[in-house]
Amino acid sequence: MDLMTFLITIAFDLYLTVVILRIWLQVVRADFYNPLSQFVVKVTNPLVLPLRHLFPMAGNWDIATIVLALIISIAKSMVLIAIAGIGVLWFESIVVGSFNVLHQFLELLFWVVIIRALLSWFSQGPGRNPMEVLLIQLTEPILSPIRRIIPPIGGLDLSVLVAIIGIQAVQILLGMLRRAILGF
Repeated sequence: MDLMTFLITIAFDLYLTVVILRIWLQVVRADFYNPLSQFVVKVTNPLVLPLRHLFPMAGNWDIATIVLALIISIAKSMVLIAIAGIGVLWFESIVVGSFNVLHQFLELLFWVVIIRALLSWFSQGPGRNPMEVLLIQLTEPILSPIRRIIPPIGGLDLSVLVAIIGIQAVQILLGMLRRAILGF
């Protein structure tokens, strides 16, 4: 049972991460000719394109992809609840699924910020590596406002540290809110 739960969780979470990355890439208007962007689009298109007929774009927001992320997360919750032998709990599945999408985005954001910070130590200048360019496009909207408040001190950019602390704080608040709503 534990192995099945683990494998189902991994499968749903990996695909959910790719779908969330697609949303994020669209919101920041990242380079869609980047190899990682192309991978994300090709992997998610089979499910996003049919949903686009029902949910069109709203500005920078791809509503179809957001709906897909929610569907994947709610489906994961329902499958795990069914495996546990509990009857289908619609409200709980929807709430848990919605919180899971937010949690997954914050986890992805955390790791992208960390990876960008680590790559900056070994970088030979921004723009030389397509992956680094994409990481910059994804993280600048978050790090740039922090840098305006806390500029680099002695060449040390503290925006990454502040962002990581902020991400962790939001995750704790979301966990508290989830427990308050669901009681678990």
